[in-house]
Amino acid sequence: MPIEAIEPQRLYRQISDQLRKLIVDGEFAVGSRLPSERDLALQLGVSRPSLREALIALEVEGHIEVRMGSGIYVCPPVQRERRSDLSGEEGPLELIRAREMIEGEVAYAAAQHGSRQQIAAIEEAYALMISNAEAGIDPLEADRLFHIRMAEATGNSVLVGLVTQLFDARLGPLFERLHSHFDGTRVWKEAIDEHGLIMQALRERNPEQARAAMRRHMDIAFTRYSANLIREYGNRQQQEGKPRKRTARKVDTQLK
Repeated sequence: MPIEAIEPQRLYRQISDQLRKLIVDGEFAVGSRLPSERDLALQLGVSRPSLREALIALEVEGHIEVRMGSGIYVCPPVQRERRSDLSGEEGPLELIRAREMIEGEVAYAAAQHGSRQQIAAIEEAYALMISNAEAGIDPLEADRLFHIRMAEATGNSVLVGLVTQLFDARLGPLFERLHSHFDGTRVWKEAIDEHGLIMQALRERNPEQARAAMRRHMDIAFTRYSANLIREYGNRQQQEGKPRKRTARKVDTQLK
């Protein structure tokens, strides 16, 4: 029998695998509402951010549907035929934490070493974020440009590649679906304000403040994407005009 390589499995995939099996086996019936995120996390013995990533994976695969203000429901099998291959996808919240660690230092170096022209280029990207948002255009591309130009201001090509890779990872199906639950005018306004504090520190050539502002931005993003899918941001989206309990066994978090 040929020997196959053993692949270490990300925690969110271990969680989603167990919940998927419960759904497929009929433990959670079609049309039924899943337990709350808090209850599921307690039953599985995992953190809510890890559970959040698992639920988003199941939503992308078509196993569940998030209904704002109501709950998370099991979808009929016909909707599961569009299952995506998520084996290469990193957890969105883990990506944010990685960016917080790396881009905090990038902001520090940019404030310390960036040329006047490079700081002006970052300022240009920041202004584009503002003008796009005011015009009703998605500021995501301008946001990407802001972070890449900041990495360029460090003078380190490895950091440019790393920041680009980490940002582009948010364009994958998991991050896109998670973002769709929290996207809105108010969220972008908050994000642009956070970028404004980073920009101010760069203008003042204050490395410590630039690092702190970047880490704060990423920490707020982590908190934002960890908010309750059904209630906290569901109410926010509605304001902007923008939808039988089972016990799961604890997930074995030890990598085999």
